[in-house]
Amino acid sequence: MPSASLPSSSSSSERRRWLALGVVCLAQLMIVLDTTIVNVALPDIQRELDFTQGNLTWVINAFLVTFGSFLLLAGRLGDLFGRKRVFLSGVTLFTAASALCGLAADQGMLIGARFVQGVGAAVQASVILAIIVTEFPRPAERARAMSAYVFVAVAGGSLGLLAGGALTQALSWHWIFFVNLPIGAATVALGRALIPADEARAERGRVDWLGAVLVTASLMTAIYAIVQASDHGWTSSRVLEFAALAAALMAAFIVTEGRIENPIMPLRILRLRGLVSSSVVRGFLVTGMYSTFFLGTLYLEHVRHYGALQTGLAFLPWTLTVGALSLGITARLVNRFGAFRVLIVGMLTVIAGLGLLTTTEAHTSFFPTVFVAMFLIGLGIGSAFMPLLSIAMADVPSADAGLGSGIVNVSQQVSGALGLAVLGTIATNRTQTLQATDHPLTESLIAGYHLAFVIGAGSVAAGLVGALVLLRPRRATEPEPAAAHARDLERLAA
Repeated sequence: MPSASLPSSSSSSERRRWLALGVVCLAQLMIVLDTTIVNVALPDIQRELDFTQGNLTWVINAFLVTFGSFLLLAGRLGDLFGRKRVFLSGVTLFTAASALCGLAADQGMLIGARFVQGVGAAVQASVILAIIVTEFPRPAERARAMSAYVFVAVAGGSLGLLAGGALTQALSWHWIFFVNLPIGAATVALGRALIPADEARAERGRVDWLGAVLVTASLMTAIYAIVQASDHGWTSSRVLEFAALAAALMAAFIVTEGRIENPIMPLRILRLRGLVSSSVVRGFLVTGMYSTFFLGTLYLEHVRHYGALQTGLAFLPWTLTVGALSLGITARLVNRFGAFRVLIVGMLTVIAGLGLLTTTEAHTSFFPTVFVAMFLIGLGIGSAFMPLLSIAMADVPSADAGLGSGIVNVSQQVSGALGLAVLGTIATNRTQTLQATDHPLTESLIAGYHLAFVIGAGSVAAGLVGALVLLRPRRATEPEPAAAHARDLERLAA
């Protein structure tokens, strides 16, 4: 009888593992939805809560900064306190903060809740990959599981834009946050039942709380200084004081990390050429990408007078292209042509798309101009991100893979927040300057958006130069260090 029960037990365990994968993918989808769903509702939020355009960036930045800043710490907490416990805590915090966002009646409450929401997102996101790796130890199964995760992480952007438009147009912007409540509740309930408990470690006193506080405070202070420049000017004492404080906090963080026994970011990781160089390139690329989401939304709704749903549909050429490429096309291109070549072509394509957006006017038709611009940006982003990941992780020792992955995520989130703050401020300043000289509002808005798109394209171009200098393979006859990892990515996406 015991032997007869083994197949049933094995089948039950197998089913539970794949259901657990669905749970963590559901949590990842909730995060991806939140990073895109808010964009199409920004004009409605601005009107109802009386945001200035400069302060409106905080609706995005508050989430991005805490999300990016807490990823490393949250991953460490998962190691110490148990990944299931940390995952469920993150989902619970994210869901509660979503309720506060939906109930927000003023700017302060919404921005504060977005800060908390970012922390919850970081806590759950930091352990999702670790749970997948633990649950699927065999390479073939792990490839299938990771492929599902990547697809949800990328294609979820399209759903977020459409859901944001539909909910805002049919109900109100408050529902883009309330929609997280049933999803979060289901994720917590299913996670408790399906995700296996793991052992917590006894090193709880060794968490680098000081380092976490210093780096988070530094990033928040830096972005606050940038956003304030739209109201006070780049050389005002207020802006310079906060910028100096941010620099001092960052210096203290670096000194602290070099002296303590268990830092949140051991400085030795910075000696890895591929990881650090690709993070720099990624930062420039993400700056241009985030500017398009934020300022492109404002252009479509303020200048073209698109409804929220129309705006969501307008971004589909971008997000659907990225989703399609994530299914394996880019991985096969990397395996055939090398990560470096695919990355360069992808970045050139992004520059072309951003350049095309600088030609839009008040009556520019969606097709072909805006459609082609969105398609080119999606094609470029979908082609560039996987090679960057391949290059970043190629020379990271397996013992440091978690930390390397954390740095990749942090570089993306933080550069997105900084880029959005800079370009949003620049666009606002340009618009205000033209309005002060009696230019029409629509003309002033377009000029501000165009300037931001030009600078966004310039940022990607700077990243392209950085890639040519920092990431070019050392010898043309030598296989790229990322070749083996590229083959792994192809298997993952199959």
